[in-house]
Amino acid sequence: MKSVAIKDLNENFFEAIGKEWMLVTAGNKEHFNTMTASWGGIGFLWNKPVVFVFIRPERYTFEFIEKQEYFTLSFLGKENKSIYNFCGSKSGREVDKVKETGLMPVVTDKGNILFEQGRLSLECRKLFITDMKEENFLDYSVYEKWYGGTHGNLHCVYVAEITDAWIAE
Repeated sequence: MKSVAIKDLNENFFEAIGKEWMLVTAGNKEHFNTMTASWGGIGFLWNKPVVFVFIRPERYTFEFIEKQEYFTLSFLGKENKSIYNFCGSKSGREVDKVKETGLMPVVTDKGNILFEQGRLSLECRKLFITDMKEENFLDYSVYEKWYGGTHGNLHCVYVAEITDAWIAE
């Protein structure tokens, strides 16, 4: 992996997040978890390059993100859809996702986890957290579609500064 200046990223994040997907990873080299996400975004807020991600509290990765100052995003490419599918459908409480998928962890200088397979990897420092609330949905059909019935708990929203970026060599 080669370090790249954040300002030099030239990525279509609509495609990368919405169609390719990403792995959200938190923890340290001794104990971490990763999960697939296809909701989120990247932009500029508070004079910083930021990401925002949505994590349900029942997800195992949530426990790790809550305890850590940092998390990472890894974009593996569409050719690794099977890894995304596995990491999005299995819980790290029950399976070793690294062993089962062949992911190869890399520890950053800050002690966070990326994966060798990443074509693009971002290291992110949490700045803001908020819980989504049913009463804040202005278009209630969105709530009904994604949270009504048995869909699960509302997401927690994390806004984090992108502190480092890497691309595959």
